Amino acid sequence: MGGESQLIWGLLFGSIGFGFALYGKRQRAAVPLIAGIGLMVIPYFIANAYLLVIAGVALMALPYFISV
Repeated sequence: MGGESQLIWGLLFGSIGFGFALYGKRQRAAVPLIAGIGLMVIPYFIANAYLLVIAGVALMALPYFISV
């Protein structure tokens, strides 16, 4: 997987992360806010598209399994 797929996955996870962060801020919930910020930031640090997908799916599942 090359640069195009990483760009598309980064855009997708960034958009979902923005939704999570907006929800977490409005509901004053820490876990969705942190997961959203993480989803928006990880495309800048992970260069491999496969690892990006794995990390993105893990961060999207985080608010489902952890509730504070």
